[in-house]
Amino acid sequence: MTFVRLGAGGVPHHVEVTGSGPVCVLSAGLGLAWFDWDPVVELLAPWRTVVRFDRPGAGLSGHARVAPTLAGEAERIARVLDAVGIPGPATVVGHSLAGFHCEAFARLFPARTAGLVLADSSVEERPGVRVPRGVRVGAAVACGAVLAGAGLPRAFGPALRRAAVRGDAARADEVRRVYGASRVLRGALLEYATYGDVAVELADLRRDFPLRGRLPVTVLAAYAGGGTAWLTRQRKLAASLEAAFHVAHPSGHLLIRDAPRSVAETILTTPR
Repeated sequence: MTFVRLGAGGVPHHVEVTGSGPVCVLSAGLGLAWFDWDPVVELLAPWRTVVRFDRPGAGLSGHARVAPTLAGEAERIARVLDAVGIPGPATVVGHSLAGFHCEAFARLFPARTAGLVLADSSVEERPGVRVPRGVRVGAAVACGAVLAGAGLPRAFGPALRRAAVRGDAARADEVRRVYGASRVLRGALLEYATYGDVAVELADLRRDFPLRGRLPVTVLAAYAGGGTAWLTRQRKLAASLEAAFHVAHPSGHLLIRDAPRSVAETILTTPR
């Protein structure tokens, strides 16, 4: 277990580096922690150097001091790699909201990107925001302070996590430590409040910063059965990025837990 500060006076970031071989970086969706990648890492570590980290307010990292931006999250990935001494190119893997972050990294740091894998990434075809950013951020901060002051994270956080995610028994201590902390609730609220801003930023990046030519890109969509509207959106995302398209079935949105073999195979078969 490693903690690094990204710059003087920066937030302590929890980072785990496992395995050996070509490098891949794993970044999880909103409200998730490093250990949600455990099933995937077990399959990757014999073949890859796996870097995973918690964003501020998530997992074991320090408090989120500012509201996130897309450019800031892309730079965070670069600075995490610098902090652990990996300057060379890496395959970046983003789940859900972190799909935005990893695509932004690939666009802003093309020389450091060996491949891009979007694991049931968030998709916004017509991004936009109605409420001013300052109002949304202020509301998230106030809400987090009220809930934390009432002791709700400690009282209900771990139980809500266990109800939402299966298979946490092996990480019971970490679940209590992480999801009983007010900083995790506050960090998740900030990411949720600024989701629309990040989506708008990505739309702008797509116009101004094309992906590097011949960059291997793969979109892996989760499918639990039933309606196919989400699959259609994921397939269109893949087409817009000229990416390979695969489906993890059966799997819910948390495919890094539901279908780790599909995720690992997608990463291992993405050219580097």
